[in-house]
Amino acid sequence: MLIENGLVFTEKTGFRPLHIRTGEDRILSLFEKNSSEISGRMKESSEVTVDASGCYVLPGLTDIHFHGCMGRDFCNEESVSEDIKLLQNLEAIGKYELSKGVTSICPATMSLPEEMLSAICRGSALFKHAQETGSYADVAELVGIHLEGPFLNTQKKGAQNGAYLRLPETTLLHKLQEEAGGLIRLVTLAPELDGTLPCISECRNLFHFSLGHTDADYDVSMAAFLAGADHITHLYNAMPPFLHRAPGPIGAAFDTPECFVELICDGIHNSSSAVRAAFKLFSSSRLVLISDSMEAAGLSDGRYRLGGQDVIVKEKTAVLANGSLAGSVVTLYDCLCNAVSIGIPLEDAVCAATINPCRSIGIDDLYGSIEIGKKAHFLLLNQKDLSIRKVIKGQFIL
Repeated sequence: MLIENGLVFTEKTGFRPLHIRTGEDRILSLFEKNSSEISGRMKESSEVTVDASGCYVLPGLTDIHFHGCMGRDFCNEESVSEDIKLLQNLEAIGKYELSKGVTSICPATMSLPEEMLSAICRGSALFKHAQETGSYADVAELVGIHLEGPFLNTQKKGAQNGAYLRLPETTLLHKLQEEAGGLIRLVTLAPELDGTLPCISECRNLFHFSLGHTDADYDVSMAAFLAGADHITHLYNAMPPFLHRAPGPIGAAFDTPECFVELICDGIHNSSSAVRAAFKLFSSSRLVLISDSMEAAGLSDGRYRLGGQDVIVKEKTAVLANGSLAGSVVTLYDCLCNAVSIGIPLEDAVCAATINPCRSIGIDDLYGSIEIGKKAHFLLLNQKDLSIRKVIKGQFIL
């Protein structure tokens, strides 16, 4: 495939007028318009050509924290009862995400009974294997699982079900990872819980650990980062605020250069000023945009479910009966556009939705940027209004 005439985003040089040649599912070359690369191959009549005139060509987006969309919950209690239902669930989620430019997904679990988490992990492993053998080419690629819970602080549980919260257990983590076929990439936990620091130290080479749903202070958070944690789950939300004499986990993350921080940019969870401040604090190299979407994303107001709990959605806000925010109803593409609309430079927003999430979970060798040898995942946006023109995943064009 040849993608020509677009402004191509590369991490090192920003937007440049480049052409891209791909093979089956990898990027083969990047070159300028008048190079010998294009003139020497123009006679290949069988090559599919995509005209990207008037478009920004971005890497496909990667969402490492979302729960569902289009009436589908990654942790739906009915779908995990049978493998075929879970596969259908993931297929529906993946199709919608791909249609919104999210070519790689790392969906998040909720705090659930162990048997449900095991079923979700086993089903995800089956789905991943099917994708690797050629099935589901028209859906976003499953690149991981984000285990958000059950190792969370009940005082900061948010929309998590407190009945299933528990202390960290390395035995359970190893068991779930085996059932997931190694798919668990990210584990959210509260560092103040008994057993958290030994758990991080023992498993730091197997998982990326994220601090979230926590009441930890600065010192406890720093201890977790020193033990091996390198991530913050939905910055500002479900954690102590950043105060001048009590900086908490946000201050600890700021003082840990290798730490990535997630940020929900749906216009509900965080104010525009807080979003701009986060980009200033952590820079475009450490910020990870996430949607944290639930099953109402893509649908109208009404009653939905999240991790087995009832959710009311009204005017783009999703809440439990007690008023706690219960995820968002936007996509990562929406978050990128929202960030740009409130003053975040496009280049910074793109990094936060592409390469940064991939680096944060250790998959940037194949995903997240337009480089030779990486996956041929692209999002083409209209240069005038950032509307989606095309989504490309390997040989599939949407």
